[in-house]
Amino acid sequence: MDMKALYLVVPLAPLAASVVVGLFGARLGRAAAHWLCTLGVAAALAASFAIWRDVQAGNTFDGDVYVWAAVGGLKLAVGFLIDPLTTTMMLVVTFVSLMVHVYTIGYMAGDPGYTRFFSYISLFTFAMLMLVMSNNFLQLFFGWEAVGLVSYLLIGFWYTRPTAIHANLKAFLVNRVGDFGFVLGIGLVAATFGSLDYREVFARAGEFAGTTVDLWGVEPWSLMTLICVCLFVGAMGKSAQVPLHVWLPDSMEGPTPISALIHAATMVTAGIFMVARMSPLFELSDTALSLVTVVGATTALSMAFLGIVQNDIKRVVAYSTLSQLGYMTVALGVSAYSAAIFHLMTHAFFKALLFLAAGSVIIAMHHEQDLRRMGGLRRAMPITWATALVGSLALAGIPPFAGFFSKDAIIEAVHLSTIPGHRFAYFAVLAGVFITAFYSFRMLFLAFHGAPRWAQGGHGDAGGGHDASHDAGDEPDAHGHHGGPPKESPWVVTVPLVLLAIPSVYAGWAYIEPMLFGDYFGGAIVVRPEHAVLWKLKDEWEGVAAFVRHGVLSAPFWLALAGIAAAWYLYLANPSLPERLRRAAGPVYTLLDNKYYFDRFNEAVFAGGARKLGGLLSSVGDRTIIDGFLVNGSARLVGWASALLRHIQSGYVYHYAFTMIVGVVALLAWFNR
Repeated sequence: MDMKALYLVVPLAPLAASVVVGLFGARLGRAAAHWLCTLGVAAALAASFAIWRDVQAGNTFDGDVYVWAAVGGLKLAVGFLIDPLTTTMMLVVTFVSLMVHVYTIGYMAGDPGYTRFFSYISLFTFAMLMLVMSNNFLQLFFGWEAVGLVSYLLIGFWYTRPTAIHANLKAFLVNRVGDFGFVLGIGLVAATFGSLDYREVFARAGEFAGTTVDLWGVEPWSLMTLICVCLFVGAMGKSAQVPLHVWLPDSMEGPTPISALIHAATMVTAGIFMVARMSPLFELSDTALSLVTVVGATTALSMAFLGIVQNDIKRVVAYSTLSQLGYMTVALGVSAYSAAIFHLMTHAFFKALLFLAAGSVIIAMHHEQDLRRMGGLRRAMPITWATALVGSLALAGIPPFAGFFSKDAIIEAVHLSTIPGHRFAYFAVLAGVFITAFYSFRMLFLAFHGAPRWAQGGHGDAGGGHDASHDAGDEPDAHGHHGGPPKESPWVVTVPLVLLAIPSVYAGWAYIEPMLFGDYFGGAIVVRPEHAVLWKLKDEWEGVAAFVRHGVLSAPFWLALAGIAAAWYLYLANPSLPERLRRAAGPVYTLLDNKYYFDRFNEAVFAGGARKLGGLLSSVGDRTIIDGFLVNGSARLVGWASALLRHIQSGYVYHYAFTMIVGVVALLAWFNR
């Protein structure tokens, strides 16, 4: 089969399945719907693997598929850039999406919106594939907005629930803030380069490295800094960086499969991929790289703290995602783009695994999501427990699991960086190791170990966090469960868990050398010599075994072990201690429980300010100026003028004759003056 035809198969197979199931799902029936969508994504995965093999053999592609319009010298086209960076993302997206499709067959079995859900997740996959395969900014923006739109539909999938509607509206609005910056960045690219094609823009980027623009008449800005900052604002929205992170925890209102899809391999990684793709631009601005580093470090550390106080099993994993996205962003900021993509790949596997394992627990617990009402599930759910353990070990960064290699590589890269802000970033990513291990194993111990608490009427003593069991999560009656002891989930749920556990183990040691120290990405990622921290690491590279030996002797490994030990001591050895610590923490716990008051600030300042501005415009602008002065005022003016004129309308002929004579005299006087 011609490779260009395979390029089309990758995005169009999920799209075709989505359209058919979306339009005719009710007639086709549930089985046909899930088979069509699952086979569509499976075809995309098979085609992606064939394309990846072709690219590894040295065959890349950059060309237009369809020219939509040409405006002057600006070409608007649909095109593909097929290189190692693209094919890596294609494989990750299609593999995780396929696992989610299979898992959904079991998870959403009793839901009345079954066929609609399959249509949505296939459409979501299409949108993400169009984003990562694009060779121009226009198509990138199309995929960018499409994943935002479909995520809105999926987060609010259970649209009869007010919390789901609030969550999807919040996600939509917060992403619009980020996308405004993204549009400005693309507009600046078009205005500066006269093209939206990656190849042309990247080739000419060096010409504008010294160009400045006068924004506010103070100190001129570097044009490249301005472009990169605007593009990064878009990444902050999609990849949920502080302060545009507030939408992501609330997105847990969607069903668990979409939580895995959004948080693991698709929407939230779009910003990371975009910045890596834009490396030829970001490398020209140390200011932009410094901003990326500091924002990523702030997100990594602050969101990790929030994971400690969550009791909703899905929200623990959600805050973990926020923190790990911060790690990826820090890697981008220190120009370790390859390490960011490597961590994106490993994280996609073990984070999808953790989300789907959380969903398996939720099924078994009849849609109970509060960790304080779980415990002792290890014997009842051995497969879910084993796979969740693999995911937790990978997340904590324990060798030889995948997260160890990618996380340690990022920490070492930050340590070697000289970008302003790297010291703060190093502290943040190092401290984050302990916290990550702590909250991941806190979740594992509370759910699977200790005494069973599901039969108790009250909460177990899990310590910390508000009762989130009904704040977010899945439709209580989606499966028709009404009690009974927990048991292992059906095979359509457990098979994806096992298949995701496999790369969560081996992907790290198998791909660290080619991705970070080899020529895996080729020219897809550009790094200037003064920023090349991975080159410094390459000089010390002696193989996977040596990397593991160095890792187990370094601080991150021992911090991770300390986090696991602390979680064991608090939640298994001394289960009454967390509650005492929570009371002793006082204001600190209150701050974390209220998520640093970001939501309240946004509600008071932005939402409240918008309402007050709207009220002011309504009362003063609309009622007083427009209605009172312009509309009613003009009517009163006409009435007043008419009242004056009515006095000369007497109805007597001699009055009119006298008026005519006076008028003639006045005209003669005017002409003969």
